[in-house]
Amino acid sequence: MTDTTYPQIRIVPARLLYPETTERLLNGICGIGKVRRMVLNGPRLPAEVPYGPARGMANPHEARKVIKVGGEDVLLEVQVGVIVLELPDEQSIQDIKEVCDSVFTEFSYQLQKGRYMKSIPTTTDYAKYGPEMEKELLGMADPRSKKCPIIIQGGK
Repeated sequence: MTDTTYPQIRIVPARLLYPETTERLLNGICGIGKVRRMVLNGPRLPAEVPYGPARGMANPHEARKVIKVGGEDVLLEVQVGVIVLELPDEQSIQDIKEVCDSVFTEFSYQLQKGRYMKSIPTTTDYAKYGPEMEKELLGMADPRSKKCPIIIQGGK
């Protein structure tokens, strides 16, 4: 399983991020090359209206875009409000802070250190990926999603 000594941080901007801001931030973070795992949290942006009289119709939203992160095309399915990172060492936190300072110039953000990702397999992980799951996917299973998490191999 994953080592529980890896530091984890949470980047909490003062507002939800536009896709362009998310792309700049994620490319800056990937450019450092010191991120083990990353989770983007925020309100879901479904492709179709999930309920009500318009159920099943297209749900156009300006924040549901394809962005390019680390050379990979990524469809934003959430409007990013929180970014959780697992880093290899404490020095990486300062590098992430420098990237955040350069991106968040028009509004504030908080950089919080703590434990935000699971470090042992959950029942959901086992049910979704089986007993021989990859360590990078540990604790990242969404029981309602039919897709696997996106793995981006970035860095310098």
